[in-house]
Amino acid sequence: MASEGGKAEKSLKQQVYRTLRARVMSGAVAPGLPITINGVAEDLGVSAMPVREALHRLVADGALEYLDNRRVRVPEMTLSKFEEIIAARIALETLAATRALPHIDEARLERLQIIDAEIDTAYRSDDLLRSTELNFLFHRTLYEPGAGGVLLDLMESIWLRLGPFMRLATAKLEDSYRIDRHAEAMEAIRKADPNALSAAIEADIQDGVGHLGRHFLREVPSAAR
Repeated sequence: MASEGGKAEKSLKQQVYRTLRARVMSGAVAPGLPITINGVAEDLGVSAMPVREALHRLVADGALEYLDNRRVRVPEMTLSKFEEIIAARIALETLAATRALPHIDEARLERLQIIDAEIDTAYRSDDLLRSTELNFLFHRTLYEPGAGGVLLDLMESIWLRLGPFMRLATAKLEDSYRIDRHAEAMEAIRKADPNALSAAIEADIQDGVGHLGRHFLREVPSAAR
């Protein structure tokens, strides 16, 4: 019985961590706003202990930072930090894409098309939380066939730091700043062209996410953030 209880406790801790991690990555938690242990515990209907442990893990992941012993927050984004994140995304994701290419079958390509269509629907509905979530799902679905745990973990660590800011930046900017390069990536997959796929992924990050973030950080007054 004790063993079963230990497994249940471990499972709950993992569930709380995954739930909070997904919320941070998708932008459900805004940068700068404090997060309290008791507030999260009440929201999830769990005790404070698994929440405290999950928040500690997210701080270690670089997704959150401490304000005091009972509060954390998503760190504010700076231009220098943003440029570093973009460079890391390009380096990791172009590598992941070219490694995945030989292993992407028709079924996975069809899933990518479905996810991309859902992203468009989310944008049209102004559902920024869902669009951010789906965008990361598109990239993960593309990279999974050729990426082991190390590469995926590294990429998700970067996405954790970027997700909250990108939802905030996208909400402040017009639709004309949303540039979709996913169609180019899927065409490169159909042609089995690694160079075109790498270029499409870099353009998606640089011209899409990169453009949004730089515009927001340079043009939007800090008081508006």
